[in-house]
Amino acid sequence: MTRRKTMKLIHVGDYVAEVTIEMIYTDDDWSPYLSLEDATKLDDVREALQHKDFKVAQELARVYTLSP
Repeated sequence: MTRRKTMKLIHVGDYVAEVTIEMIYTDDDWSPYLSLEDATKLDDVREALQHKDFKVAQELARVYTLSP
C-alpha cells in the first residue's frame, strides 16, 4: 500500500478551493481511493463554499475567487 499527497480542486460558483488529500494506492482493482476523513473533508469544503462560509472553508483548504 502506497500513500501519495495530492491536491483536489473544488469549484462552487465564483470560488475554488484547493484541498490537500492523500490518495491510497493498492494492488486491488479499486485503487486509488480516499480515506473516509479525506472524503469528509472534501464534502465539508464543498458545503462551506455553497453556504459562503469562508472561515470554515479556509480552515480546511486554500480558497480562491475566480474573476474574468
